[in-house]
Amino acid sequence: MLDNNAFGSSFCLKRRKFLKYGRKKIVGIYIRVSTEDQAREGFSLSEQKERLEAMCKYKGYEIYYVYEDTGISAKNTKERPAFNRLLDDIKSKKINTIVTLKLDRLTRSVYDWENIMKFLEENDAYIDCANDEVNTTNANGKMISRLLMSVSQNEIERTSERTKIGLSGAIKSGNIPGQTPLGFKRENKKLVPDPLTKDVIVKMYELYFNGNSYQKIRNIFNKEQILEKTNWRDNTMKAMIENEVYKGDYIHGKRRKNPIYYEDVIEPIVSKELWDNCQVQKKINSRSYKRTLTYLFLQKLICPKCGRILGGKATKKKNGNNYFYYYCHDCKTTIKEDIIEESPKQLLNDILEYDSVVNEFFLPVLKSKVSDPKEELQKELIEQECKKERIKQAYINGSFTLEEYNKEIKIIENNINHLKGKLLENVQVSELKFTKEDILIKRDMDFINHIKLPALYNDFVTVWNDLDREKKASIVMNYVDNIELKINKDNTYEIDKVNFRSTFYKNWKELFDEGVIDTKIPAYNGAIRSYIRYSEYMPMKKIEQHITKLRKCYEVYYYQGTFDLKTQMLDCKLYDDTSIVRVFALEDKPYEGKEKIDMGVISVKNDNKVRAENEEELFTIIPDE
Repeated sequence: MLDNNAFGSSFCLKRRKFLKYGRKKIVGIYIRVSTEDQAREGFSLSEQKERLEAMCKYKGYEIYYVYEDTGISAKNTKERPAFNRLLDDIKSKKINTIVTLKLDRLTRSVYDWENIMKFLEENDAYIDCANDEVNTTNANGKMISRLLMSVSQNEIERTSERTKIGLSGAIKSGNIPGQTPLGFKRENKKLVPDPLTKDVIVKMYELYFNGNSYQKIRNIFNKEQILEKTNWRDNTMKAMIENEVYKGDYIHGKRRKNPIYYEDVIEPIVSKELWDNCQVQKKINSRSYKRTLTYLFLQKLICPKCGRILGGKATKKKNGNNYFYYYCHDCKTTIKEDIIEESPKQLLNDILEYDSVVNEFFLPVLKSKVSDPKEELQKELIEQECKKERIKQAYINGSFTLEEYNKEIKIIENNINHLKGKLLENVQVSELKFTKEDILIKRDMDFINHIKLPALYNDFVTVWNDLDREKKASIVMNYVDNIELKINKDNTYEIDKVNFRSTFYKNWKELFDEGVIDTKIPAYNGAIRSYIRYSEYMPMKKIEQHITKLRKCYEVYYYQGTFDLKTQMLDCKLYDDTSIVRVFALEDKPYEGKEKIDMGVISVKNDNKVRAENEEELFTIIPDE
């Protein structure tokens, strides 16, 4: 006799299985392709769709919708809108099956795959893959899917590693990913300065450094119609001022957790010093900040008690003069600016001399001579001439209206005139016969002129006291990182140490190590202690050339002596009534394991005799050999 309870249980079980496996498949076709997939495997969205629709027709599936994610990676499922819409439709019982080409179309993450399988089980749905034999309705099928997913995840991780290595090498060789920034162009995939637009970037940085806000620069650019544009924006200026690529560096993954910094990967458009200065200038240039007074050492002085940066304040007396102070709010420290300024005045004069001789003249000229953009400019000029001819032909053929033609021709002619001007500048620079060694010639001549022609020297050479407050503050900001103070026993303050900006020190150190720029060192010559100019080793041939050039203008003397590093005693017999112009090491790396080093000494008579018909020329020329 048949057991009714057994029959009922058996019937219910079969019914559930029929509902699960025998019901009609209403499917959502999911297709996805990323840029990497397209390049690697060559299948497109349309090809996936065509193949999966044919499979559904063969198996008798009813297609509810085709879900497409374009150009999106399989690394995670959160940022795929079509896939998330598919899951919502499964949850609302509109479909019960996902049809896709391969498992890796859904995800390549083992973690995400576990979540997908759990979701399908909870919503009584499953997956059918055209290329992968996957059945998620039993334990073996789930195990196989996990193995396939592990292989897929391993592939994406290995691909990521290879991509990172390849990308790093490309960046180091100048192939910077992403859009080409204004001021650059691409040659063989590498970023190089564009002679037509790089001056726009230089102008932008200089305007910002000189105190103009993004808004002011935008207004200037729109008024002058820079690059024929009248829609420059503040955020455009801000992005370019903050972009490291303009100083030759690049940050990969800037918005990620562990960005990678690449230094000196392309030719810069602005110097690192100018770029750094512009970052410091941000607070000063902000729209909300109104600068009514100029502080020479703002944000530079460190409180000797707590180590905080001192703030600035000023009082105005009845005579109309402003008196400047620096203070620490916490420690109640107050220091007069004139006391701080007086202490390093000689150092500030040296920095000013470096700025006028090296930064403002020699380095730009030397950089132009080294880079020699003549060939690049001529190539760009030919391209613009060809472009002009193509525009003319297009107009003749009716491709342009007269208005469009005139607009395009105007842009090209402006480019051509700009390039011709640059070529003329290049010719003029190439005719200048300056070398790095001439930096030292100029500095020696200025020192000798100060001895022999003091009146003319004061007329021609700007010293610290001649500068206005704006220029003084600019010099301090450019070259000084911060100034450490110390407290004396009588509770007065004085400068303990001046720390220079790293970019300035790096440039100066390179020149100093080459022996083409000097510093001051304390030395005794007899019983008199003074500071004398010292430069590093230079080959004897170059020393002879150097002295020959000086002797065209002055009667200079050359001696040899020794310098005791411990006692600071310079042992050298000079002619009477002469002054030391400069001393220099006669051997490379002279300090290693020695107490005394051999020195060359250049001196000059303390009179007003010079070898020049026009004494003023001695302040403006560099003599030939």
